[in-house]
Amino acid sequence: MAMPATTSTRPSAADKPPTPVRVLPHPELCPQGLSFEARTGQKLLDALLKQGIAVEHACEKVGACATCHVHIREGFDALPAATEDEEDQLGDAWGLDSQSRLSCCVKLDGTALVVELPRYTKNHAREK
Repeated sequence: MAMPATTSTRPSAADKPPTPVRVLPHPELCPQGLSFEARTGQKLLDALLKQGIAVEHACEKVGACATCHVHIREGFDALPAATEDEEDQLGDAWGLDSQSRLSCCVKLDGTALVVELPRYTKNHAREK
């Protein structure tokens, strides 16, 4: 006897509404600021890069450096807390504050975010 097919009740990323993101003006990376909708479920860093905002990411998005550090000015409290590993890396970020996160560790979940890019990073391997 054949088993009936089951369907998943979990919505796919395509079924979730997009995440609104507003980036505050940054003199080099985003002079005019930018507002956009990003695919829910992706990393904030990937959404920023897709919009042409050249956020540094020396560890290739694995949370092993602090170069993709950002400040979450709105929506911070709705995000899951940073892991201990992320907190350890944030200790090396320039301009750290209570709303600091690594953009490679923030998974977009539909929460509207306002992001401020720090003026500097501590990327010793930066190429210009």
